[in-house]
Amino acid sequence: MNRVIPTSAAVTNGKESQNMKAWNEVTHFAGFDWAKDHHDVLVLDGAGKIVTEFRFEHSAEGWACCRQKMAAFPQLAVAIEAGNNAGIERLVMLGYRVYPVHPRSSKSYRTRKQPSGTKTDHIDCWALADALRLEGESWHVQTTPEPLVQQLRLLCRDEVTLIEQRTALVNQLQQALYEYYPAALEAFDDWCAPSAWAFVEIFPTPQALARAGRRRWETFLHTHKLFHPQMNQKRLVIFAKADQFCGHDAVIAAKSALAVALAKMLHTLERQLARYRTLIEERFQQHPDHAIFASLPGAGPKMAPRLLSELLALRSLAEQPQALQCLAGMAPVSYQSGKVSVVYLRRQCNRPLRHTVHLWVDLSRHYCDWAQIYYATHRQKGQSHACALRCLGMRWLKILAAMIRNQTPYDAALHGRNQLHHGSWVLQLQPDQPAVGHAP
Repeated sequence: MNRVIPTSAAVTNGKESQNMKAWNEVTHFAGFDWAKDHHDVLVLDGAGKIVTEFRFEHSAEGWACCRQKMAAFPQLAVAIEAGNNAGIERLVMLGYRVYPVHPRSSKSYRTRKQPSGTKTDHIDCWALADALRLEGESWHVQTTPEPLVQQLRLLCRDEVTLIEQRTALVNQLQQALYEYYPAALEAFDDWCAPSAWAFVEIFPTPQALARAGRRRWETFLHTHKLFHPQMNQKRLVIFAKADQFCGHDAVIAAKSALAVALAKMLHTLERQLARYRTLIEERFQQHPDHAIFASLPGAGPKMAPRLLSELLALRSLAEQPQALQCLAGMAPVSYQSGKVSVVYLRRQCNRPLRHTVHLWVDLSRHYCDWAQIYYATHRQKGQSHACALRCLGMRWLKILAAMIRNQTPYDAALHGRNQLHHGSWVLQLQPDQPAVGHAP
């Protein structure tokens, strides 16, 4: 059987030896091409010869047929293009050894097989299977996180999706008001606040606002706990002149209906976000490692569950902080050829993880002295805000990896002693008595 010589990536540490032993037991290599209503499978032996190839429907009967045909190869490894989360999860659940392949790498493997650019499902499967046969020893095998982490990760990611939808609805509402109701936009600054949406529902047009009168205006402000005297006085003046500058009657009739509909949708979405927040907090408290992530400066009740779900789903990478930094998009990509040497942003990464780490790192510098010093120093070097945050993120991920390995919460005093022991330049710029706080 043809075997590839172990690469340096496969033998970087002793913990990989078990992986290599398991890899040596693999006898067949499958390429899996996922589609919406059907899927293609091609299996190679160790010499690269096609031993079977078939297509099956995406149904219970189709998957039963697939399992029956693949049962002939008990020591089987499967390569599938990353991004097909449903396919990857199903294959892992069925007990196969699954290797996700980045779409860009998948395209390169296909081009290596067909330089002419020909693309078919057969070629996709063949390219994936052969690449797995030749190079898979150094690839990362997909593992399923524990059920609680998986559920928490899905809840957190779906919450972010709902927040993005809320932002889109708010933008649509503001655009509609701009066209027919400028006074409403002027009176309220925060259009993510339910009180602003309620205003549109109760006073959908400038004429309705004018007819309501001062008493109803004051009642509305009091009911929605808008107590700021100076701001409310300004609002009352705006309300009194609302019908003096607005859209035409036809525009008002049409756009007011849209504005009210958007306001009602926002109220419904906000209730669902509150439900998600409750579920996330409950699942977070149930996890035995929640205290580790709750101890992080600036994490707070919203970022800590996201960090836990994203990082513990990649627990194995805690042994390789550099790989974690790359997967999170914090480590840059370097390009060197002759006299040309440049470094640029890493775009191929785990985007939910990068988004989570980026937000938290920005918060951490407001609660941690050394983090703020580190960020400010990189800004003084001429780096952008985002670049300085990525540099700080690399430091934080190294600390987080150690916390996960050692199962210990963040200790500011311990980190200070480690800085002193290693002679960190950050310590020289840090105040004598750093005040490290935590997000409320």
